[in-house]
Amino acid sequence: MLRAIVLGAGAGGGFPQWNSAGPGCRRARSGDAAARPRSQASIAVSADGETWAVVNAAPDLRQQIADTPALHPRPEPLRNSPIRAVILTGAEVDTLAGLLTLRERQAFSLHGSEQSLAVVEENPIFRALNPEFVSRHPMPMSSPFEPLPGLRVEAYAVPGKVPLFAENGGDPGVAEDGEAVGLAISAGGAALHYIPGCAMMTPALEARLAGADCVMFDGTLFTDDEMIRAGAGPKTGRRMGHMPMTGEGGTLDAFARLGVARRIFIHINNTNPALLDDSAERAMLTAAGWEVAEDGMEITL
Repeated sequence: MLRAIVLGAGAGGGFPQWNSAGPGCRRARSGDAAARPRSQASIAVSADGETWAVVNAAPDLRQQIADTPALHPRPEPLRNSPIRAVILTGAEVDTLAGLLTLRERQAFSLHGSEQSLAVVEENPIFRALNPEFVSRHPMPMSSPFEPLPGLRVEAYAVPGKVPLFAENGGDPGVAEDGEAVGLAISAGGAALHYIPGCAMMTPALEARLAGADCVMFDGTLFTDDEMIRAGAGPKTGRRMGHMPMTGEGGTLDAFARLGVARRIFIHINNTNPALLDDSAERAMLTAAGWEVAEDGMEITL
């Protein structure tokens, strides 16, 4: 049986974002029950409920661990952790920064695409992760591996962008070589697909997701030009490597024909009105059969 816990459901910056005075962030900051805060996107998965793999080490990881009893140290020995692996779906700051939280000589394995592990290797700050305790493992694409006993993971490339800090000016275009990765995660049965960043739907991705038991999918923006209209940034969602939820070529349209049993949006930007429980946008997603992830949400397959 696979158990998954949403550690964080928000996009970079979380919700409310520290420097945003947008309407949703103001509601979240005021304690509005319909504008529940989200930390930055990450999940924890386990086959036995005892040993866990964290998917993406968000900058909020320390607090996410504190908020999740399943990830707390056991009574003995003095220093220990049920977190035995970290798996990366990319090399953005939002997926890597939390690795520095795990630097206290605790053994775990780190898994990522060759591109993601190269970013870790090239940045000297990650030398804080002593290789005596933290082993690094390039993930084979489309070839299952077991980061923990009983936990089966298959990584596959999805359309995405190089990390923002690596763009070097101009639009680098969409890459499909492992810069962005989706994961099929299972433990003896049904599979959870985790895809927090995806620039477009392709025939290959359609074929992979058709009839899936559960998909947690990129929910960054409700509309492609959302951030531009909100005055929050100059880029469209697609320019940032994220499909919009709605509109021509959006996620609702792309999934309508795939027959996925359970569909959950994750990695949701603070500008996205679907974060608000009482919004018309949330009602639209609910009517279309979609859920919006929340911190602490649990899934069992």
